[in-house]
Amino acid sequence: NADPKYSCVWCANMRSCVYRELCQSQEPAQCPNPKITEIIPRFGPLNGGIVVTIKGSNLGIKKEDIKKVTVAGVDCVHQGDRYSVSTSVVCEIGPVRSSVDLPGPINQGVVEVEVEGGRRGRSEVLFTYRDPIPEKVSPLKGPVAGGTVITISGKHLDTANKNDVIVTVGGTPCEVLSFGSEITCETGVYKGQKVPLESLRVSVKYGKSTTKDVPATFNFQYSENPKLTDYSPKTSFVCGGRRIVCVGSGFDLIQRATMKVLPSADDFSQSPPVEFIQYAIHKNDTVLLFDSPVVNRSSETQSFRAFLQLDNVIEELNSFEYHPDPFFNELTKNIITETSIIIVTGRGFSKAMTAEEAQAFVGDASCKVTILQDDKLFLEAPSTQPRARSKRQRRDTSSDPLDLTIKFGNGEWVVGSVNYERKYEVPLAIIIPAVIVPMLLFIAVSVYCYRRKSQQAEREYEKVKHQLDHLEESVRDRCKKEFTDLMIEMEDQTNDLSEARIPFLDYKTYTDRVFFLPSKDGDNDVMITGKLDIPEGRKVIVAQALNQFSNLLNSKTFLINMFYSTLEDIMRSLLLELMEEYVHSKNPKLMLRRSETVVERMLCNWMSICLYQFLRDSAGEPLYKLFKAIKHQVEKGPVDAKMKKAKYTLNDTGLLGDDVEYCVLTLQVLVHGEGPDVTPVKVLNCDTISQVKEKIIEQVYRNLPYSQRPKVDSVALEWRPGSTGQILSDMDLTSQKEGRWKRLNTLAHYNVRDNATLVLSRVLHTHRQFHQNQDSHEEKNALLEDDKVFHLVRPADELDEVKSKRGSLKAKATTKAIAEIYLTRLLSVKGTLQQFVDDFFRSVLCSGAVVPPAVKYFFDFLDEQALKHDNVEEETVPYLEDQQNPHFIFDVHVTEVVDASLSVIAQTFMDACTKTEHKLSRESPSNKLLYAKEISTYKKMVDDYYKGIKQMVPVSDQDMNTHLAEVSREHTDTLNTQAALHQLYQYASKYYDGIIQSLDEDPAAQSKQLTLRLQQIAAALENKVTDL
Repeated sequence: NADPKYSCVWCANMRSCVYRELCQSQEPAQCPNPKITEIIPRFGPLNGGIVVTIKGSNLGIKKEDIKKVTVAGVDCVHQGDRYSVSTSVVCEIGPVRSSVDLPGPINQGVVEVEVEGGRRGRSEVLFTYRDPIPEKVSPLKGPVAGGTVITISGKHLDTANKNDVIVTVGGTPCEVLSFGSEITCETGVYKGQKVPLESLRVSVKYGKSTTKDVPATFNFQYSENPKLTDYSPKTSFVCGGRRIVCVGSGFDLIQRATMKVLPSADDFSQSPPVEFIQYAIHKNDTVLLFDSPVVNRSSETQSFRAFLQLDNVIEELNSFEYHPDPFFNELTKNIITETSIIIVTGRGFSKAMTAEEAQAFVGDASCKVTILQDDKLFLEAPSTQPRARSKRQRRDTSSDPLDLTIKFGNGEWVVGSVNYERKYEVPLAIIIPAVIVPMLLFIAVSVYCYRRKSQQAEREYEKVKHQLDHLEESVRDRCKKEFTDLMIEMEDQTNDLSEARIPFLDYKTYTDRVFFLPSKDGDNDVMITGKLDIPEGRKVIVAQALNQFSNLLNSKTFLINMFYSTLEDIMRSLLLELMEEYVHSKNPKLMLRRSETVVERMLCNWMSICLYQFLRDSAGEPLYKLFKAIKHQVEKGPVDAKMKKAKYTLNDTGLLGDDVEYCVLTLQVLVHGEGPDVTPVKVLNCDTISQVKEKIIEQVYRNLPYSQRPKVDSVALEWRPGSTGQILSDMDLTSQKEGRWKRLNTLAHYNVRDNATLVLSRVLHTHRQFHQNQDSHEEKNALLEDDKVFHLVRPADELDEVKSKRGSLKAKATTKAIAEIYLTRLLSVKGTLQQFVDDFFRSVLCSGAVVPPAVKYFFDFLDEQALKHDNVEEETVPYLEDQQNPHFIFDVHVTEVVDASLSVIAQTFMDACTKTEHKLSRESPSNKLLYAKEISTYKKMVDDYYKGIKQMVPVSDQDMNTHLAEVSREHTDTLNTQAALHQLYQYASKYYDGIIQSLDEDPAAQSKQLTLRLQQIAAALENKVTDL
């Protein structure tokens, strides 16, 4: 059928189309019939839709020559674009004929091709239609990152070609790796945002028309990716072979674990120089074991990166380092015995090896490595005669030298040769029996007595050791668990926390508490109430006199003679005098630490005023969260209401050194007169009734600041176990009595159960109902003896003291040792609160935090003075007093137990702010040891904070005055100037004679007639008749 101009004919002898003149045989009229030699594939799905390749000869010379193709009697659509001249025809089969509906692989038939001219070719092999049935999948789990090779088994799975098969897991493609009686594929990355909770269907698609699902019982479950939490050791020599232990989770899902090492400059996508694949080393869900790979010894100075490839998950082994192989010096001592200590010298031993991992051999005998230092190895010689390691050397005599071999991982070094000599043993026959027999008898008796005495002590030691090991593990687990519980339970209080929800005090209340608390009059202090006790008729005169006194205070000369300190300029002058005093006393680091002088106290108050807005904007929220976290953690365990000690605290002096049995109760609280809503409140069954009231008030009125909540004495608590109610109180006629001591009533005393209903109601006057209906005056007095009342721990009375004097020293030592065990609770609480402490420190000392102008001004002032005094170190720093007194800035109540923990954090902050290095020992206070590890981190934060302040733009005197004036204007209306002036005058009148004498001796005061003006003010304020 070729174009006639080519003169191409079919030559029967040559069995091909050739030029007419080259063929010697008779020219046939047309080409032979098509011949089919092979069908790929030989099986197809019942619905068709796959491509079949038919190979043979005489299959036309162009694609238009193919007129019709049938497979098992079904038309097959010719794919012209994939046609190969004369040798190959590709077509897409249709579904099996509808008339054939019998099950099983019996829908067979030949393949027939019809070409131009009506010539046909039939295959000798048969094509079969059949139904593939996937039945099982293994494994059924894998990480969401993919990479899991799953195997699908079933019947007739090798229907069609590999290219026709598509496997998906819940819609996610699974790349087909092998195709046959079983299909294997590698799962792809799951595209969902979260790990699916349900298992996913595995589907196999054959061509365009057939999709088969594996039964739901074999659905595939995507799981969390494996996570690497830690590994050790973190170093290796370039010779490799060091056992690396990787710890994490989800390793049982991994099929291929590979440790790869490549130079740091290379990309991980490139072929790594060395790759180690895990085969026979131990693997389970939480542990993977590797041997560190060998790296190029010519690149010992090059740095490397190590990776862990877990299927498709890649984890970088951060901080993993390769070190050059160690160097060994030639061995100097060449003769050893069974008791010898062999010393091998060199360098770089401890860079990536320990004594437990290192191996040493004398010949074929192992030597125990007892000590491994960076430049020395200490080995114990073999106890038996070693032999040479090689067969050739074994033929030599035993007196020949043996190689001393050191093995670090894959690396082996022969450091020298040694001669092994056995010590001369004296024959027993020459030992006099008369000496040996009594000695053996004496030793036997001594050993028997000693073992009998020591076995009991050894058992006790093992028991205590086991308890300590268990205690250490439990502290670690408890710390992690309680931190998780705290974060979950604190979420409701700190989630979406804003300034509006934090109970900040207003500026006046803040200054009142900073300036005037603690005061002997408490909240009734004149400066807090602002009320002066002045008769109505004298108010005008007193007001005028106080205004004159205000004018007098504007005189710097008067203030210096009167106070020794005041604000800004005066304070600056007096601070200089204070610095001079401390420098000359050789104790500059004590300055501003004790607030003993008026100028130090005034400086503290001045700084507090300037930091008010900073506390509200920056440090307030983390400080409030820290306070709430400490309060929550303290109240989570028993708190002794009388001893003021708690099970969970940071302060060892406030630690409850007894194991108190308790359980958590959830009370359903109904507030009388405030509707039917019930509030669940968590309490402890060992809580006193007052402690229960505090927790109920805290929960019920949690949206109100403390000052607006009802107080404990103003509410009553009633328990209604049945039809009648019972008033609960700390003490009543049912209180338990132990000798001369009475125990405060608790919920356990009243037998209040979990989910009990209690009613909280207001009372008009606070008195204890148990005072009513008392039978005798003696019983009433007994109830009122507060000094004989205890809660959880009873103080030792005289009877206990007498008993303790009779006790043995061993019992006392045991008691003390057991009490020390409870100190581990400090570590547990510290670990639970660590994040809140770190957040607070960062809020104050973070380099990006806003620094108040007063702090910058004061630091520059200190730096200026430090340059003038060369012997003054930078040890004097400001101290944020509000961190130990949250009630200065928040409307909250700080209990003694919470305050004890806050004082530990405050002391840690002060230690971080000093340049002095604290040397810790076993005798150091527990509070110092508790944060010994973190203090270096905090010191670095302080240093960075100092550097940040030093780099700020300086604050001039004019800028500082402007800032102070702005602060003063913002709060002018909130402060009572008259009351302040009156209190200042009270101070002046106390030292009236001394001030008058000082003013008389001061020429500047005389020129301004300050003495006369003070006398006139005194006469007006004190209602004195004077002739001035």
